[in-house]
Amino acid sequence: MLLTSLICYTAATTTPTSSFRIQGQVRDNNGRGIQNVVVNDGVHFTTTDINGDWQLVSDTAESKFIAISTPAEYELPQVNGLATGFYIPIKQAVNTVENTFILKKRSSQSDKFSYIAISDPQVSNSNNMTRWRNEAIVDIKNVVDSLNDSREVVGVALGDLVWDKMKLFEPYKKSMKNMGMTVFQCIGNHDFDKQFKDLNNMPKGSSNFAEHEYFKYFGPTNYSFNIGKIHVITVKNINYKGSIGYTEELTKPVLDWIKHDLSYVPAGTTVFLNMHAAGWNTAAEEGNIRDAKQLEEILKDYTVHVFCGHTHFFQNAEPNVKLYQHNIGAVCGAWWDSWINRCGAPNGYLIVNVDGNDVSWSYKATREKSNYQFKTYLHRRFHQSLRGTLRTAGVSQPWLAFTYHCPSWILEYRGLGTELNSRTPQGQPNQGLWI
Repeated sequence: MLLTSLICYTAATTTPTSSFRIQGQVRDNNGRGIQNVVVNDGVHFTTTDINGDWQLVSDTAESKFIAISTPAEYELPQVNGLATGFYIPIKQAVNTVENTFILKKRSSQSDKFSYIAISDPQVSNSNNMTRWRNEAIVDIKNVVDSLNDSREVVGVALGDLVWDKMKLFEPYKKSMKNMGMTVFQCIGNHDFDKQFKDLNNMPKGSSNFAEHEYFKYFGPTNYSFNIGKIHVITVKNINYKGSIGYTEELTKPVLDWIKHDLSYVPAGTTVFLNMHAAGWNTAAEEGNIRDAKQLEEILKDYTVHVFCGHTHFFQNAEPNVKLYQHNIGAVCGAWWDSWINRCGAPNGYLIVNVDGNDVSWSYKATREKSNYQFKTYLHRRFHQSLRGTLRTAGVSQPWLAFTYHCPSWILEYRGLGTELNSRTPQGQPNQGLWI
């Protein structure tokens, strides 16, 4: 296997820029090559040949990982339930003759699985970590155990894993081990090292950039895999400027990456897209990415479910008939200061059940039974301590709070025997109803 360094010099500066021809293989656990596996370096894409071999020319100033998109016929690579083995750091790849990905073929293939989407753990200190472990992790693991009796379970944390404290990546990662599911991660605005700008904004070739600690623990920020009939994509949609400054946007390099990835996916496929910030929120358009229209155009040939967080405010949106956005209530609620989100929805996460192309979902409140949907309070009668909790979360005085809402739902409700409203528009909390 050959590894060739291509060194170029510009006449004006005599500054070397290096790219490397990197080669490798994708093999099954019996050593046989796997054909047509998509391989990328974050910029360039290729597929494996009939022998399972691949080759890329990569610029190490831009590319930080070689990654594969695991085919549905093979198990998702993981160690102790943490997704890994689908990527190789570029520094390792350029110094290794054998860049081999090993995949285990499924003993039987099913189009049924469950998908656990978790928004904003956002741990900041030991108290947050204790609540995350004792409330969220315990609750999620119990649900996963019940689902594993009938189907495979995959999980994704949708960013803001921590709150600007890189040293907490280690205990956070440890807390996600052996959950009974393969768990993937997505980067959020609080997962960058605030000393630096992100890779896209630093001078090309910089050794320091804001994603360096995230890369160390979780791998690439843009990647994909396949399970059942679903193609799953995770991307970075925070343009990080350093010192906790950022804009919500994918940027052209990420939009190009999505285009390239989907070029290998047949039109009409159902796609799950994970990203931190939302694209199509309707409540004051809070937290929406700037390039949502460009993203919608790229996704137009697919049936897409977008899973996102960031706002700590539960919203669903349906920009068009083939695109549904789930902006999920945060598992930390109002930053672990309460047990509810800013909209009044309880701390929780989304359970998505998939059967082929049929997708259904329900919101699971932590600390509550699976069938918990809403709680009512008589006006001016809820306990004084609850008032404090709501104020901490940024909520006024709701007397009826639902945990989940679909844009197409019509909700009828009565108070003191009188019908108050026959339709509940989303995003109008001043009416006293939180959805």
